[in-house]
Amino acid sequence: MKSSIRCGAMRDSQKPDNHPSPHIVTMIPRGLALAFASLVAGCSAVYQPPASELPGKTTSAVAGTRWVREVAPFEVIGPNGIPYDIPFLGGFNVPRPQLVDIDSDGDQDLFIQEMSDQLLFFEHEDTPEGPMYRWRPRMFADLSIGEWYRFVDIDNDGDQDLLAEEPFSYVRLYRNVGGPLSPDFELIADTLRDNRGAPIFSDRQNIPNAADIDCDGMLDLLIGRLVGTVTRYEAVGGVGTTASQFRHITDRFEGIELVGSPDGIRNGNVPTQRFGPLGAGPAPFSGGLPTMRHGANTMALADIDGDGDVDFFWGDFFEPGLLFIENRGSCTEPDLGAEPQQFPLNDPLETSGYNAPTFGDMDGDGDLDLLIGVLGGAYNPNMTTADNLLHLTQNADDGFQLQTRRFISQIDVGSESVPSFVDLDGDGDLDLLVGNRIDPEDSTTSHVLRFENVGTPTAPEFHSAGRIAMDGSYHNAPAFGDLDGDGDLDIILGTWRADLRYIENTGSRRAPRFQLKDSVFVQLPRGSNATPALGDIDADGDLDLIVGESDGTLNLFENTGDRSIPRFQLISEEYRDIDIGRRSFPALIDIDDDGDLDLAVGTETNGIVYYQNQGNVSHPAFTRVESPFPAPESLPRLSTPTFGDVDGDGDTDLVVGGTGGGAYFFRHDSPR
Repeated sequence: MKSSIRCGAMRDSQKPDNHPSPHIVTMIPRGLALAFASLVAGCSAVYQPPASELPGKTTSAVAGTRWVREVAPFEVIGPNGIPYDIPFLGGFNVPRPQLVDIDSDGDQDLFIQEMSDQLLFFEHEDTPEGPMYRWRPRMFADLSIGEWYRFVDIDNDGDQDLLAEEPFSYVRLYRNVGGPLSPDFELIADTLRDNRGAPIFSDRQNIPNAADIDCDGMLDLLIGRLVGTVTRYEAVGGVGTTASQFRHITDRFEGIELVGSPDGIRNGNVPTQRFGPLGAGPAPFSGGLPTMRHGANTMALADIDGDGDVDFFWGDFFEPGLLFIENRGSCTEPDLGAEPQQFPLNDPLETSGYNAPTFGDMDGDGDLDLLIGVLGGAYNPNMTTADNLLHLTQNADDGFQLQTRRFISQIDVGSESVPSFVDLDGDGDLDLLVGNRIDPEDSTTSHVLRFENVGTPTAPEFHSAGRIAMDGSYHNAPAFGDLDGDGDLDIILGTWRADLRYIENTGSRRAPRFQLKDSVFVQLPRGSNATPALGDIDADGDLDLIVGESDGTLNLFENTGDRSIPRFQLISEEYRDIDIGRRSFPALIDIDDDGDLDLAVGTETNGIVYYQNQGNVSHPAFTRVESPFPAPESLPRLSTPTFGDVDGDGDTDLVVGGTGGGAYFFRHDSPR
């Protein structure tokens, strides 16, 4: 197992480039960690779990195929020269974090929700190397949480219970029946009700919170409304045991009516700037929005100034920052009537909006630090599809300093990633290419990020090697193959339109150089989001083309040219009547080792569907059979598969892209 050691936080102005992380991160074998620790100070880290702890281990009835998911199977170096913490975690688009001492050991653990109904848990550990967060993938994974969750001591018994969304837009209650040291959650109420028996409504796009606002020993539940007001309920007897009751107090808590404006509350004008990437200044913001809006919201409650009462924080879809209302009263007589202020006060946060804050002492220095998940609001949310888990530490002067916009660093190209394994430089090992929907740093195009394998065919090590320029296109989905018979890899590029581009390698096998040859080389007769796969399916010596699209069907184009002059002719726009529902992503691979190409098709919500070639190498007959691939619940939405023997052990491994913009890695672990 490997660990990532993070040390020496730098200011944004000190960053070597515009990519994560703001820490110096060094990947070292676990056994060397103690020796390395003597060289550094003030470290935090993320430990990856061994494969035995990971979900996603599946055994198929097809030839005993077995896949084991691994999140750090080998070292991957990011664009800033720093190893990723957990390279194959899958990416974040809408991380909803909460810091909470779930095991009552005196430190802040971390929960993150990225996908509906799924909760990631990172345990805080104090080690000789410093504080670390270890991902515990099997812990709390069976909790059904809908679109939001909130750990809080509902029944005032000293341990953390759980509120979560009951689809759609109600509140579910889990009671901790395991106690403070060994939490174990039992569903008490699938729909939380008030003391009159009425179900409590909480819009699923708003994240509520709870605390004892008035220090009377009874928990207060605060629910933000789309109109900018806050509803307050207070716990009454029996909550958390069987009755699950709250008493409705008011729909206008403290007279709060929060209104987001497109430029925050700084000047009331339509914004002309948005935040830039790490190390960069503001960039132009395009768009004209009304000056005042209500929207989806998040909420946090914390005693940020250490005066013994709870202060109030609000993130709004139409608010680029975080709004703060200081409690100017006391613990027993709260007063939240002050005007909202941008937070942090010394250097207000600006993102794409809809910010989900959580507070906790992450570094053990006695004050509250801040972790923010950026869900993406009214300010070009594409800009935060990768830089969206912000960590800010509180300083001695009560100011806050941004440490990183990617607290857990991983392969993340933004959203809707499309990976490819190919030997791009002809050195005998597989490199990794990852395309995306839209470039987070340039909304006029998308890109393909290249990770060169600088290791060996049996011991891969991937280093970021820049991008393959493909300006002016979106939803880049490349398929690699030697189209012109010159011995190097060319590209058929799928885009968000019906057009597929021909990008020729005008360099060489060892030194590729890509140039657009034809922007409409192939065109779907209808549909969009073209996703190509190249393979010689009729055994005539040239590459044919199967193309997926947004409606879930497949298009077959036969290469009627030759090995040096490709010419693709449409044979069928609904090939073999295959229709997987939405967003088909085909890949050709001989998965059953019978010498002909089979067909794997990634889907929007159903994982990877398998069509076995029950014909032969020259006359394929693709028939849907039981999938030999990992189960759909182990895969991301919009699964985009690619295959290759990455570790040189003679079988085919699997990498899957998805909505989160990252990648899942599955090692083929089957007897041959």
